[in-house]
Amino acid sequence: MKTRKKTSALLLLLGLLSCFSTPSFGKIFYSKEEAMELAFGKGAQIELLSLFPDKNDSAKIEAAAHTKLESGLFTFYVGKQQGKVLGYAAIETETVRTKPETIMIVLTPEGDVRSVTLLAFHEPPEYQPPERWFEQFTNRPLAEIDFNKSIQGISGATLSTRSALNSVRKVLAIYQILVKNKGKV
Repeated sequence: MKTRKKTSALLLLLGLLSCFSTPSFGKIFYSKEEAMELAFGKGAQIELLSLFPDKNDSAKIEAAAHTKLESGLFTFYVGKQQGKVLGYAAIETETVRTKPETIMIVLTPEGDVRSVTLLAFHEPPEYQPPERWFEQFTNRPLAEIDFNKSIQGISGATLSTRSALNSVRKVLAIYQILVKNKGKV
């Protein structure tokens, strides 16, 4: 009889604990090395381009991107093959609701969006934008990357798509202001 009461109490406790536990979501799709290969191809040399915007540059970037810069350091991964620049990649992590989303934005040597790839997503899967949604950014200028212009939103994934859109806008603005305009191309 005591064993039965202990078992019942244990089951009740486990049942209560399961009601209060948060489900764990999260998927990492590509490692950093896999992402660089995806961006520039196998065998490409990767160099880091670390940028430190001053207050004036930060204000220009925020105005162009319509989003706030969270850091005073920004890094582009520059893909090269035999000394020729293949493009620029940026890895951006933003909090969507309460958990992070990490995307890689790849730019052509001229600074146009070549691709946007979801590297990791830790929110519930129903909030994850599909791969084809990211294709909307390809070759679009910064001025067109807006939900009120050429980018379609996704019902049910508003926060994750807004986060991705802000990251793409920020990367394009940083490239234009700190790389292209300052001759670091």
